[in-house]
Amino acid sequence: MERRTRYDIYRDTLETIRRTGLGGITRISYGANLPVDRARDVLTYLSERNLVKEELNGTRKAYRMTPRGGEFLQALQTVDMYLG
Repeated sequence: MERRTRYDIYRDTLETIRRTGLGGITRISYGANLPVDRARDVLTYLSERNLVKEELNGTRKAYRMTPRGGEFLQALQTVDMYLG
């Protein structure tokens, strides 16, 4: 089994958020096939770069993709198409 690159993990995380709309950390970690602590680190990284936005859903944190995050996801998918 081949290891995923950092960009594969970003792509999987952003695709999960796109599918769920407004997703919590557990749903995102399951969808991206990551442990929760690693998913939290990835979401922090993406949030610092304005690719995802942290929101409150009731009393819990949830994440939504920004338009810039959608463009980044599309670019990652395009690169993957040419390399994969």
